[in-house]
Amino acid sequence: MKYKIKHSTTYHYADFVSLCQNQARLTPKTDRGQICHSSRIEIVPSASYLQQFTDYFNNNVTVFEIAIQHKILKVTMISEVELLVGANNNLNGADMPWKKVRDLLAFPNTPELLKAAEFVLPSQFTPLEKGIKDYALVSFTPEANLIYACKHLMARIFHEFYYDPGFTTISTPLSVVFAQKRGVCQDFAHFALACLRCIGLAGRYVSGYIETMPPEGEEKLEGADATHAWFAVFFPEFGWVDFDPTNNVLPSDQHITLAVGRDFSDVTPLKGVVFGGGAQQLDVAVDMIRLE
Repeated sequence: MKYKIKHSTTYHYADFVSLCQNQARLTPKTDRGQICHSSRIEIVPSASYLQQFTDYFNNNVTVFEIAIQHKILKVTMISEVELLVGANNNLNGADMPWKKVRDLLAFPNTPELLKAAEFVLPSQFTPLEKGIKDYALVSFTPEANLIYACKHLMARIFHEFYYDPGFTTISTPLSVVFAQKRGVCQDFAHFALACLRCIGLAGRYVSGYIETMPPEGEEKLEGADATHAWFAVFFPEFGWVDFDPTNNVLPSDQHITLAVGRDFSDVTPLKGVVFGGGAQQLDVAVDMIRLE
């Protein structure tokens, strides 16, 4: 399955911006589950400086600076990505009891385990709290295998939490999300990661896209697809496996990965600093077009 993706981010400022410096994590990754065949970034006004690099988590990063006055900044990334939908076909063969995985991560003795063990640690958005650990252990029973327990946790979040785009912001504490059981995909991913890390498992945050389908008989609207977030779990000798608690699915042919990290702070699609500007309005539009 191949997609053409167009992701446009537009900032409208009340006053002139004299200088802005930005980091964009908008180039899809190439990994076991997908191949990014091409990507190009369009920036208006034109950047006076632009460079690309790969960060600590192997994400593709574009840094740029605009040194002329402007009231509108538009950043568009256009990419072509091929999804390898059979990448997780042998997942059951890589499964093992979750407690065995926990013990391996507690005493990592290979480079793969050592790297994964970093994702057991708490982060800014995934605090370790007793209530969250107790919630996790309902799914991670003593004899449960890792794949079963992860699917069970994903399904519980899907059924017990309410998707409410107006309830949280990026600064809403996870304790509030847990207490009210409301939030958005970003909150659900952070909560799942906190559950995993509370019991010694490695989980990482995934940012990307999900294809949306219009109601039957209606045409798909331009810009109607969405940025999305989910979580991934480390399976020894297999790698990372994705789980989407917002939709209760294992991502396959409609999820495209942009970046991975400990939490949202590592994978923010576009961030930076501006001099001037005053109040601002943000508009984001995403199109995922099937090429075959």
